Amino acid sequence: MAQQNGVTGHYRKHLPDINVPRFQMMKQQDAHEYAHDFKTKHNPPWLHALYMYWRSLLAEPFKGVTSDGNVREGLFHYEDEGVEIENIVKAANSLLSQVTDEQKQVLSYHIDSPEWRTWSNPEFLLAHKGLRLDEQSGQIRDSILAILKATLSPEGYGKAISAMRINGFLGELVQGTKVMNEFSYNFVLFGEPSSTEPWGWSFYGHHLCLNIFLFKRQIVISPWFTGAEPNEIDSGPYKGTRILTREEELGLQLMQSLSPELQQKTQIYKLMKDPAMPEGRWNRDDQRHLCGAYRDNRIVPYEGITMQDMTSEQQSLVSSIIDEYFLYLPASSRAKKLKHALSFASETYFSWIGGYGPEDPFYYRIQSPVVIVEFDHHSGVFLNNEQPAKFHIHTLLRTPNAGDYGHALKKCIPAKEQFFTWEPEDASKGPGNHASRLD
Repeated sequence: MAQQNGVTGHYRKHLPDINVPRFQMMKQQDAHEYAHDFKTKHNPPWLHALYMYWRSLLAEPFKGVTSDGNVREGLFHYEDEGVEIENIVKAANSLLSQVTDEQKQVLSYHIDSPEWRTWSNPEFLLAHKGLRLDEQSGQIRDSILAILKATLSPEGYGKAISAMRINGFLGELVQGTKVMNEFSYNFVLFGEPSSTEPWGWSFYGHHLCLNIFLFKRQIVISPWFTGAEPNEIDSGPYKGTRILTREEELGLQLMQSLSPELQQKTQIYKLMKDPAMPEGRWNRDDQRHLCGAYRDNRIVPYEGITMQDMTSEQQSLVSSIIDEYFLYLPASSRAKKLKHALSFASETYFSWIGGYGPEDPFYYRIQSPVVIVEFDHHSGVFLNNEQPAKFHIHTLLRTPNAGDYGHALKKCIPAKEQFFTWEPEDASKGPGNHASRLD
C-alpha cells in the first residue's frame, strides 16, 4: 500500500539545474515533440542507443524470460480466482461508449497484437498507442481510471495513483509538466471486453507500467514496472505520499537476518557497479535490474541461495516480499498466486547486490519458475546524484516461462478460443508502429 508518512526531503540536495537544455526542452515541447526530437536527433546518444537495441529485441518472436533459454511447460493453468470480471467489463464498455470512432481506432488493438510488448518506463513517449490521459477530457480520463480501479485491488490502485502523483511532482520539480505529469500515461485495450473470452489492457508511462490479461475470472498482471524519483512528496496537496518503502524494508530485513555465511552466498556482487560484473550486467538505464522493458526473452540464471537454505522466519519474509509484489492483484487472486509461488520454495532463489547496512543502497531479486521480482536503488536520472540513492527506486515483476501477458495461460484455453500467435508482423519498424497492429 502507498505509505502516507515519514517523508524526509533527502533528495532535495540533489535537485538539478533546470536551465540545462534537457529541462528547457521539456518546458517548451509537448510529449510528441519531445519524443520526435529524441528519435531524430539521437540525444542523449546513450539512451537513443538503448532505444535502438530495444527495437531489435522487439523483432524477436516472444518466448518469455527463462533461467536457461528453455521454456518450462505445464506451470500455469486456468483457475477461477474469483475476479469480478463483470465489473471490469462494465467499466471498459463504459469507456468505449464515450469515445469517438477515431479514438476507438487508436485505443483498441487485436488480442494478438505485438504492441503488447511496446510498453516502456522512461518519460519519452517511445510507443504512442492508445489514449494518453493528459490529452483527454476529464470524463474520459476518469473512465480510464475507473477501469484501473475495477481491475486492481484497492491497495494496488492506491499505489498506482500514488506513483502517478509522484511523477507529477517530479515534473513540477524540473518544470517539465508538458511531458511528465500526473496523467502522462497511455491506456490501450487488447481484444474486446468480455466475461468469457480473453482480453486485456495496458497502462504505461514514466515509472508506472501495468500489463493486464483477463480470461473469465482469472487475471495476470505481468509484466509490471513501478518506480519513483523521488519516492516521496514533501510539499503540495499530496504531501506525505510515499511508495516502495515496504519492498525496501522487507528485503533489507531478510538480508540482515541471514547468517554471515549465507549473506556471503547471497551477495553476488559487493558493489552496485562492481568491476567483477561481466559486460552487460550493468547498463546506464536499467542499471542492475534485468527484466525491464523489452526484455521479454531474457535469460536470467538463478543466483544466490534458495528458500530451503533459510529458517522458517526467513522463509516467511520471502513470502511477505512476494505477497507485496502481488499487491496489484485482487485479494482472491493474490492469495491463490502466492500459494502457487510458494509451492516452488525449493526452486525459489534470493540474490543481492551492494551493501546491507541501514544506509546502503542495494539491489535484490527473488526468482522462481513462476515469478521474478526485482528491487533496485538507482542513481539520478532527473535528480543529480551520481551514485544510487534510496530515494530513487525501480521495482518490477515478471512471470517467467512464457507467463507474461497471459501467454502460457492461453495454452489452457480450448483451441477454438486461442488467439495469440506472437509473431511480430512489422516489428522491425520499431515500437509504436501501427503497421504491426492486427485489424
